[in-house]
Amino acid sequence: MAAGYRVAVVGATGAVGQEFLTVLKERGFPIAELKVLADESWDGKQIAFGDEQLTVQTAVPESFRGVEIALFATNGPVSEALVPEAVKRGAVAIDNSSAFRLDPEIPLVVPEVNPQDVGWHKGIIANPNCSTILFVVPIKPLHDAARIKRAVVSTYQAVSGAGAAGLDELLTQTRQVLAGESIQPGVFPYQIAFNLIPHIDVFDENGYSREEMKMVLETRKILHDQNLKISATTVRVPVFRSHSESVNIETERKLTPGAARAILAGAPGVVVEDDPRGLKYPMPLFSSNHDEVFVGRIRDDLSCEQGLNFWLCGDQLRKGAATNAVQIAELLVNDRPARRI
Repeated sequence: MAAGYRVAVVGATGAVGQEFLTVLKERGFPIAELKVLADESWDGKQIAFGDEQLTVQTAVPESFRGVEIALFATNGPVSEALVPEAVKRGAVAIDNSSAFRLDPEIPLVVPEVNPQDVGWHKGIIANPNCSTILFVVPIKPLHDAARIKRAVVSTYQAVSGAGAAGLDELLTQTRQVLAGESIQPGVFPYQIAFNLIPHIDVFDENGYSREEMKMVLETRKILHDQNLKISATTVRVPVFRSHSESVNIETERKLTPGAARAILAGAPGVVVEDDPRGLKYPMPLFSSNHDEVFVGRIRDDLSCEQGLNFWLCGDQLRKGAATNAVQIAELLVNDRPARRI
């Protein structure tokens, strides 16, 4: 490997972890040494990193000795156990779980939106929820231009958001339905094939799911605006990859669809696809395996003078997880003198 940084990917064998490896290779991240870590069931097995084969090691505290950047594609309990251990041994940990996102001492970063927040990290940087990332990338430039007072977002989330097991369940159930066989749900609470489930994560006492509250609370933290009113509904849909979101915003200053298109066309990480007459609009089919957030169906809200509607799609495994984390790592290494690494 070329000269660079000593990097560890934790959870490297899962759907998001595999995407971390793909994105690191594609973007040419400067790596001197790469450790691929997972649970003990994977110890000693080989996984690919480009043309190389790397040996998976069991993730334990001592795994992080000498590591400078640790990318975590793990669940909350694993991150809570291992992220502090990585930091103790000198690594900067970029964590994809929900474990640290709302901690006021830990920055929650989307590089197109709040890159400056990387500068105050104390060893841990949190990667936001996938739906939040896709939401804030186009919201930020519109907020800067016209000040959003209220946002309503409904998500249509692909099964890969639940990992490789979610993909397998949709594929299996689709075959079973077409064959007239009975279905026994496993990953999801109900049949997902040819169905929608308005339930992602557990429900809170307020009637909202934890996934919905993540979008509310994380967006406010990322935008540094605790007064922003947000209402979210999150839905699992029988799509393999790439989340979609229907967004309605109310702004303090009138923002015409034309002005919004122009703002978004110049925004980092956004691709505007908005030609309804030509049947051009974002869809999961075409946003999969891309790093941008695709925005279209930009139009006035006919029920609200200062309102605007739009539709977005984005690959939640890439921009919603792996690419965002690698972009954070790039911020660290591109401004090393100003930041601890």
